[in-house]
Amino acid sequence: MGKTPTYNHSPLFCQDSFLSNPSLSGRGPLIWLALAYLLYFGQLGVLTPYLAMFLDGRGLSSVEIGQLLGLITLTRILGPNLWANLADRSGKCLRILQLGALLALASFFVIFFADGFWGLTLCFGLIMMFWTAIMPQMEVITLNNVGGDAHRYSRIRLWGSMGFILLTISAGRLIDWFGTEVLLAICVSLLAALLLVSSRLREPQQLPDDTPHTGSIWIKINNPVFLGFILALCLLQVGFGPYNSFFTLYMKDLGYSGLQTGLLLSLGVVAEILIFLKAGRLIQRFGIKQMLLVSLDLTVIRWWVLARFAHFPGILILSQCIHAASFGLTHATAIQFIHRYFGRRFQSRGQALYVSLAGGLGGAIGNYAAGLMWNQGQGAEQTFIAAAMVVAVALM
Repeated sequence: MGKTPTYNHSPLFCQDSFLSNPSLSGRGPLIWLALAYLLYFGQLGVLTPYLAMFLDGRGLSSVEIGQLLGLITLTRILGPNLWANLADRSGKCLRILQLGALLALASFFVIFFADGFWGLTLCFGLIMMFWTAIMPQMEVITLNNVGGDAHRYSRIRLWGSMGFILLTISAGRLIDWFGTEVLLAICVSLLAALLLVSSRLREPQQLPDDTPHTGSIWIKINNPVFLGFILALCLLQVGFGPYNSFFTLYMKDLGYSGLQTGLLLSLGVVAEILIFLKAGRLIQRFGIKQMLLVSLDLTVIRWWVLARFAHFPGILILSQCIHAASFGLTHATAIQFIHRYFGRRFQSRGQALYVSLAGGLGGAIGNYAAGLMWNQGQGAEQTFIAAAMVVAVALM
């Protein structure tokens, strides 16, 4: 994992000044990819931090919120692999992405009328199932457009972080003004915009496979290197459970306003953006394995500090800066590992395995366990300490 192959620098992308200086002043498909990332992660900037608040506003308890988040996260195990199989066999990554965006948008309208634990679980489960069609295909399209170059990939991916910041702050302020139900209108608008932007993307060019013909993806899956990698990333996502599920409620219990919470979340993503600007060079210099080890080490510290000292604004700000490593650097290294390890032949299914096993299984376990331990906020400290212990196991 520590060895870094040389990059394939395609001359087609040598003139993308848009990537060397990330502004939308350039032209071409890379601009639409950047906008797609902005809208996709903008949607996550609404749902990830504020979904628990929305469900709390609909009358669900902390245990029910944890169970609902755990159940809908399970769809990330089946969904990505289903869509990736279709994409790899058909060679139509873009069509799969567009279908997922369309069905997710259609499903979201049902939440306006749904109520109760099972009704909301079914609706969000459907949305998540269709939502999982988008990101693996977007990663494949982007990595093919930039020739697998980690530096150029990071420059495009940082626009997703900018979208997350913009929508997290905006949603926090809108919640202060209009209440949690405003999240539905925001999410529908973002999904509709993402569907429109996807119509301007291009299907990735079918190129010869750059890996030996193994005949089956299972040979790669059963390799100890991949198993160790995916186990560590799965445990990392288990550790993210309390943060993803209850951070906004935790801040509310500590007396922070919705705007302050949005700014804190956005600070983490600003740190994420800064690391994305350097991630490609860090991976080139130190290798994937070393970057993962450093990131996991810092994440252990982050959850422990959040458990014990979140009532101190200065320390809370410092802990949010570690998001650069906890998410930004781990994501950049994971995407590069999957892209290089699985090659072009299995890349959609490789990205799907990462999303489903790390984000899906790990996220579901983390959300469910956090819900059991949270106890309406009384178990907050113990929950984040448990998260730090889980990530320590991933580090080992």
